[in-house]
Amino acid sequence: MRILVSGASVAGPVVAYWLTRYGHEVTVVERSPVLRKTGGHAVDLFTPAMAVSEKMGVLPRIEALATGTERISVLREGTRKPVTGDVTKIFAAAADRHVEVMRDDLSEIYHDATRADVEYVFGDSITSIGAGGEVAFEVGAPRRFDLVIGADGLHSNVRRLVFGEVAKTFVGAYLAVLSVPREAGRPGEMTGHLGPGRSAAVYGARHLDDARAVFLFRSGELSYHHRDVARQKQLLREAFAGLHPEVDAWMGHLDGDRPFYFDSITQLRGDTWSRGRVALVGDAAYCPGAAIGGSTSLAVVGAYVLAGELASGADHGAAFARYEDGMRDLVHASRTFALGMAKTLIPATRTGVWGLTRGMQVFTSLPSWLARPLAKLSSGGVRVYDSVRVRDYAGQGAATAAP
Repeated sequence: MRILVSGASVAGPVVAYWLTRYGHEVTVVERSPVLRKTGGHAVDLFTPAMAVSEKMGVLPRIEALATGTERISVLREGTRKPVTGDVTKIFAAAADRHVEVMRDDLSEIYHDATRADVEYVFGDSITSIGAGGEVAFEVGAPRRFDLVIGADGLHSNVRRLVFGEVAKTFVGAYLAVLSVPREAGRPGEMTGHLGPGRSAAVYGARHLDDARAVFLFRSGELSYHHRDVARQKQLLREAFAGLHPEVDAWMGHLDGDRPFYFDSITQLRGDTWSRGRVALVGDAAYCPGAAIGGSTSLAVVGAYVLAGELASGADHGAAFARYEDGMRDLVHASRTFALGMAKTLIPATRTGVWGLTRGMQVFTSLPSWLARPLAKLSSGGVRVYDSVRVRDYAGQGAATAAP
């Protein structure tokens, strides 16, 4: 089949890799004129996503570009002594296998694994999708495809064109990431400041020529357009005024042209991710909430499952249904996990702030032989992704063209 994928970040290249492997002819269209380098936040790959990456042969490169964050140091608002935690121990309890990597690095790795076999069209976007697979573009000439896959993120263009408005849940918080000078952060360590309803931290990685400041804050829904960067920076300044002079110094870099990201932490609540010849995957389908729900691992696993189900038979409608059935429990669990993490990571009160830092201290002090069994008591909690085992689609042949 000829399959069009919209989006070249994470889910797009992963689904393109597997579709190509199963014998399909894949084109990926990306609105950005080049592979995006947005200076974004680090993302986590848990056991099933690492297994998919290993099958793709790219896991060694991912691990080589891991951020290497091992320690966290947090200063509560109004105090003078920071609280420290062992990041390695925390994630070892949460997952049998885990790696933290910059999103831009991960996207580039997946793109490199596919560019020899996949047609990439940068600087263009879909404007319409016909019932028979006819696709019109902003720049390029119309083309026909057997299937279209939307892997174009939370603000998915494909979802808007085919599904219209879908149910969303705003979790009451916002995320921002700002590139700051390398000396502001130390490789291997995250340092931050935490107050009721807001947290700011900075970290580096040995292979980066900058550091990243990440901001989380509670708020009612704010009025801004997701492409209005000036307004977003204004809102961020207002949210973090007076937290700490070090945070003020990080915010000073908002005045330049450094890479910057800002968005609401929003869940998509729909349970149907296909219609006709079109399917959605990753954040375009089931974003559980940026930075709190493991959305990158969910995207990788979803892309793998979607491609595998399409390779299991000629009827794309049945394949889409199997994909939805196979992902639904994990999507629901990730939503629940994310809502809990939002409350935990951004406590609303001083008591909550104290409880978060104290809990980190206590957990870090536990011996590993006790910490891991405690975490394993709940597969719906911190180990929600480690409880998942992806199906082995090895040996699947190419599907025939859709009717």
